[in-house]
Amino acid sequence: MASVFDPATGIYSSCRPALSMPSPGATGGIVQFLLERTSDPGISSKLALVDAITGERVTFSQLRRRISVIAQGLIELGVRRGDVVLILSPNSIQFVESFLAVIFVGAILTTVNPLNTAEEIAKQARDSSPSLVITTLELADKVQRLDLPSVIIDHRDGSVLPPRSIPYSSLLRESPIFRAGSSMSAPIESNLDDTVALLYSSGTTGVSKGVMLSHRNFLAAAGQVNMDAEMEGRENDVLLVMLPLFHIFGLAVSYASLQRSETVVILPRFEFLHFLKSIQDFRVTQLPLVPPVAIALAKHAAVADYDLSSIKNVISGAAPLGKEIMETCSRRLPLADIRQGYGLTESTGLALLTLPREDPRFMGAAGTLVSGTEAMVVDPETCKPVPPQKSGELWLRGQQIMKGYLNNPTATASTIDKNGWLHTGDLVYVNQGRFFVLDRMKELIKYKGFQVAPAELEALLLSHPSLLDAAVVPLADEEAGQVPIAYVVKKPNATVDESNVLNFIAKQVAPYKRLRRVSFIDAIPKSAAGKILRRELTALPQSKL
Repeated sequence: MASVFDPATGIYSSCRPALSMPSPGATGGIVQFLLERTSDPGISSKLALVDAITGERVTFSQLRRRISVIAQGLIELGVRRGDVVLILSPNSIQFVESFLAVIFVGAILTTVNPLNTAEEIAKQARDSSPSLVITTLELADKVQRLDLPSVIIDHRDGSVLPPRSIPYSSLLRESPIFRAGSSMSAPIESNLDDTVALLYSSGTTGVSKGVMLSHRNFLAAAGQVNMDAEMEGRENDVLLVMLPLFHIFGLAVSYASLQRSETVVILPRFEFLHFLKSIQDFRVTQLPLVPPVAIALAKHAAVADYDLSSIKNVISGAAPLGKEIMETCSRRLPLADIRQGYGLTESTGLALLTLPREDPRFMGAAGTLVSGTEAMVVDPETCKPVPPQKSGELWLRGQQIMKGYLNNPTATASTIDKNGWLHTGDLVYVNQGRFFVLDRMKELIKYKGFQVAPAELEALLLSHPSLLDAAVVPLADEEAGQVPIAYVVKKPNATVDESNVLNFIAKQVAPYKRLRRVSFIDAIPKSAAGKILRRELTALPQSKL
């Protein structure tokens, strides 16, 4: 089932079965589809969500009720169709419930990395214009400057609520401020192309933008994620979500699993031993993860102390995973199928996925096209398709491709062309229908799956009073995948040193964006047009640092 190339058009197509989607013009959305798929009496008593740390459990019957009750509470708080609700929270059962309840009322969820600074959150809020915040007591200070009403997920009796906030428990009718027993019987009617999520991505330009994802996008991605499971006849899978739910990877696989009536075990925070214990205790069968965790599975001595024999599938995504690590994981988990996927926020997290029990010769490939997806590999200079084995920029087309960037038609037009092709900015080649990712043309740095935009850090560096010029490039790192490092040019007679620059940046950005090294050079290499020649700089760490 390798991807098939048509030499007449230069287009690759998927050989997986056709993607089943609602008919054109159909109404309804991802929550309605989920509720319909899980309404069978045989599913109602099955576990839907489990907190791996506290042991809290929610059945599908309870989930259906909780979504409708929370939705009613959101309406009583003033949330209306088309409004944006911002969620700033670690992984939790309440995160998933909130996501589904917001969409139930026809509103839009925008997610935020809890590591982001208050200024970074405020910037996202200025662009997305939320009317309500859902957060935790620990993170509430970061959203105070937004001056918005908020719902506190983890409020307990006796704890002090921030101004203009109510406890999450109130939405579940544990407080008399809402009418007892009232709930919504059905989701607000939606068009498949209505936006349901605004996830912020640095895209192809390095400037954070709101990716507008629709019901259609999520339904397509769920069908694509679940296609292989259905072909293999898998049932009663248990998914462990250690991936952050604010990221498209974690959000998309969680929704897809619930749609298949699978149990989703949520790890609120990642600690490696808790992670291993959760796999053992809950007999996890499906394990989506990112390369640093795959490396730990391959190398950490503690793995031998836990029973991980329940694992059937390990799927690594968010950044490339090397062939050697995949082979080592396979030896340590001989009963598991070690696979890899590729996607972007702009493709609802998925475009390529390794075939089940793939030929070992292709280990290390990013995969083959998922159902309902087309691709071209294009010469970046001529924009003409190139044949197999030749490298070029990956273009994608399918129903999982985003609607566009919020409030940014120029960036949208430069990323999705008039024929519907998403220009990924990633350099790939194809061998026997398998796609191999070579490099990131778009220059983003991926730290443990998080996107770090060089342009953002360069702008901050240039604001330093002692620096004249700066460039940020990635440095390969076995654990993180890549870390950001900087080359800077000092102003004449300036006395700034590396620690001063590192601290200057660390105070202004989230931890994952912090620079790991700073080197002082005489000049930043640039083209005649003034573009930074990053390839010259990326070669320097290996030879001089």
